[in-house]
Amino acid sequence: MPKIETLVDEGFRVSLIETAFFDGKFEIPHIDAPKEIVVLSGLVPFSRRQRSCDKQDFVCFYEHDVKFRDVLMHTEEYVEELKQYPGVISPDCSLYIDAPLCVQIAGIYLNRAVGYYLSKQGIYVIPNIRWGDERTYTNELLGEKVAFQGVDKHSIVSIGTYGQIKSSESKRYFREGLIAMLDELEPRVVLVYGAMPDTIFHGLETRTEFVQYPDWTRRMKQK
Repeated sequence: MPKIETLVDEGFRVSLIETAFFDGKFEIPHIDAPKEIVVLSGLVPFSRRQRSCDKQDFVCFYEHDVKFRDVLMHTEEYVEELKQYPGVISPDCSLYIDAPLCVQIAGIYLNRAVGYYLSKQGIYVIPNIRWGDERTYTNELLGEKVAFQGVDKHSIVSIGTYGQIKSSESKRYFREGLIAMLDELEPRVVLVYGAMPDTIFHGLETRTEFVQYPDWTRRMKQK
């Protein structure tokens, strides 16, 4: 692992993005779209990856951040293991709507930085799109929609509803951000980890191809 020079280098994993291209005024690392769109039958959370049958699932990070913190801090050490799987969804760093804007942007940055690095190691990476409050998915304050930077249009992305849509407020933010994402990125395919309630997805079904996956707990119960 490269020598860590400063606390900023360690926390923001600057060494991962030395050859990256950057988007927008915040210079979010860019994850190139996959050359082809691949949709598999299952997603497995990182902490449960050993239970993936014959390693035929995409590895995702739709779980508490503490369960994949080590991947963020020591990404290089997981490359060979993650190469055993068909692909990876970039990390789902929490973007709490009551968090300071700088913290929300930092989560977006780490998502793309780790995703970029893994893709450059030959791993099939699908960008995870996570937004926080309206400052991240509109251009009213920042002049740009930072939640969608670092991702190509007209390709495949992934989102997660699991644990994110419990309150009426969170449902509103999620639907507003989802519509903004569809407008901005115009994705061909959107993977959805978790439920797809009508209160959020109604009227959007024809905007793209949604592919739904049950959360891990529900998936295990369905066996």
